[in-house]
Amino acid sequence: MAAKKNRGKVAQTVFDLARPLVESMGLVLWDVDFFKEGAEYDLLVTIDKDGGVGLEDCEAVSRALSPLLDEADPIEESYCLEVSSAGLERELVRREHYLAYLGKAVTVKLYAPRNGRKELTGALSSCTEDSLTLTTPDGDVTLPRTEVAKCTAADAE
Repeated sequence: MAAKKNRGKVAQTVFDLARPLVESMGLVLWDVDFFKEGAEYDLLVTIDKDGGVGLEDCEAVSRALSPLLDEADPIEESYCLEVSSAGLERELVRREHYLAYLGKAVTVKLYAPRNGRKELTGALSSCTEDSLTLTTPDGDVTLPRTEVAKCTAADAE
């Protein structure tokens, strides 16, 4: 568990370091994730911009961010840096993501079925630290955050 918390701290440190750089390039830093896949560590930096992100945006951020990370050296382990677009079905991770998607369509995947369903789609009508409320054709559904495995939005602007 301590290793997972440390990876979260690394991701937040890199987020704070990368955000000014990414914003200076006219982009939005959507999220940073630092995780172990097999024997390798990956640092995934996800970016966004109006009109969508292209390969050239990802390459530019990677080229600019790499020396910044080398200088700051916030990661002890050897890792692979990957810069990617948030994509159309972007995952809502940070509080600002949820707030930006209030009133918009989202899909919520649950850890365990609720009323026989593990996936719900509806307009995100409210969010708190503890819960999300969706307006669905069947009415409002409030979900404790502890039940939510993943929340994505398919209506990226």
